[in-house]
Amino acid sequence: MKIYPLNTGNFKLDGGAMFGVVPKSLWSRTNPADENNMCSWSMRCLLIEDEDRLILIDTGIGDKQSEKFFSYYYLFGEDSLLGNLGKLGFTPDDITDVFLTHLHFDHCGGAIVQTGEHTYQPFFKNATYWSTERHWNWAIKPNPREKASFLQENILPIQESGQLKFIERSGDYVKNVLPNIDVFFVDGHTESQMIPHIHYKGKTVVFMADLLPSVGHIPLPYVMGYDTRPLLTLTEKELFLNRAAENNYILFLEHDYTNECCTLAQTEKGVRLKETFTFKDMFSSL
Repeated sequence: MKIYPLNTGNFKLDGGAMFGVVPKSLWSRTNPADENNMCSWSMRCLLIEDEDRLILIDTGIGDKQSEKFFSYYYLFGEDSLLGNLGKLGFTPDDITDVFLTHLHFDHCGGAIVQTGEHTYQPFFKNATYWSTERHWNWAIKPNPREKASFLQENILPIQESGQLKFIERSGDYVKNVLPNIDVFFVDGHTESQMIPHIHYKGKTVVFMADLLPSVGHIPLPYVMGYDTRPLLTLTEKELFLNRAAENNYILFLEHDYTNECCTLAQTEKGVRLKETFTFKDMFSSL
């Protein structure tokens, strides 16, 4: 089994929206903003090579949206899904499974490509696309708060292609949904977001998606304004952070522009950051 971090690009989001009720004087210590109050964020994915399967977790924002749409998010940098996949020696046709933590555009936009003025198809034509039925139904009939994040052209072509399958949710933690992958289900950010736990070289690597966007979000009150149920996020986050500190999980940060991975520790102030590092540095000697 091999795991490859894969950056699909960078973008900017409003710092206040990313930290909710926490004042800028506090969150800007870890996530400095520009003159427009925008903070920089990454869109990292993980590629897992396990025997005859090549599993991609999330896909970034893609490139099919309009110039006006992208102007809201200030995309920057040279990284891309296709480019970095190629640097690893793979093509889109090699992907066997696409695991979508949830269907917000910055997590699933790269899963679909535009083939005509109003036609779309899966970018990974040989892959099974994995979601959950509860989240899928939530996304195709979005509430007004999340409607701008659930773009139908990112979602419906997956089902229309026949490549969609659902991971069954039986409780909040389900083991072996894919080889060496367990899932923790959380509902505070959006309904049935999946947080994959990957068992690798004797460690548990957790793909944090939007449960923990950055190390700046580790203190419990630091919850995104985007979350649909922020009080539930607090409960889910506290449960997870304590578990992560106790078990020394390796947290892979999808959105932290500066830090790729981190570990946590229990302190007198609660769970706090222990150390940061790259995925390569952590596992190069194992």
